[in-house]
Amino acid sequence: MPVFCRRTFLSASTAALALPFASEASAAPTISLPADVAQRDAATVMAIRTPSPVVAMTFDDGPHPRLTPVLLDMLKARGLRASFYLIGNRVVNWPDLVRRIADEGHEIGNHSWSHPNLAKYSDAAVLDQIDRTSNAIFKITGRPPVTFRPPYGAFSRRQRLMLYEARNLPTILWSVDPQDWRRPGASVVANRIISGARSGSIILGHDIQSGTVKAMPSTFDTLTTRGLKFLPISQMMGWPLWQSRRFRRVSRPG
Repeated sequence: MPVFCRRTFLSASTAALALPFASEASAAPTISLPADVAQRDAATVMAIRTPSPVVAMTFDDGPHPRLTPVLLDMLKARGLRASFYLIGNRVVNWPDLVRRIADEGHEIGNHSWSHPNLAKYSDAAVLDQIDRTSNAIFKITGRPPVTFRPPYGAFSRRQRLMLYEARNLPTILWSVDPQDWRRPGASVVANRIISGARSGSIILGHDIQSGTVKAMPSTFDTLTTRGLKFLPISQMMGWPLWQSRRFRRVSRPG
């Protein structure tokens, strides 16, 4: 089981609430983390210290036109909610699927426009990748993402602080990684998640991988049997449920 140091946790009991604001240019909301968390941890969350036995199941790189609907059916049948970190250029290709994700109670996060290694990008290029994606999600769902996950997890501490200061987006990483992108097979993916998950875990998955989707029934059912509940990232951090927030578009000064 992974060992967490104190700095990898955000305490849900002290998480600040998000404010309903989105700029027209970036479609990024104004939100805030406790000042000590934002500065000490570079606005980075890998796991969440929670008062109840909950985990966040997150899926990157979608939406996938064939696999994501299958996954959504599984979640709906079990009454579970997850977080989907979507790629902007896929968002605009499958808007109905993006709308379905939001309508069925799941949270949508920002995963960049084209999935590059942002550690090699300038700040301006990073913000362009993020703003284009946030705006695309906002246009389809009526609300922007309030968290960001960098492709490959490649994002320096300086970049994480820059993003938080510029767009108030915390960077969400993970504490359980089944390395499903290596395609080890559904049973291996499920076993890695089940063995690593504990209360407060943020679990990484990819709904563009068929093996991951096939691993989900046993993963969901086993963790549920263990008493763990599944929540979207925002709710797990103590923020209002993503779908319940009211955002308004305003023009950026200048």
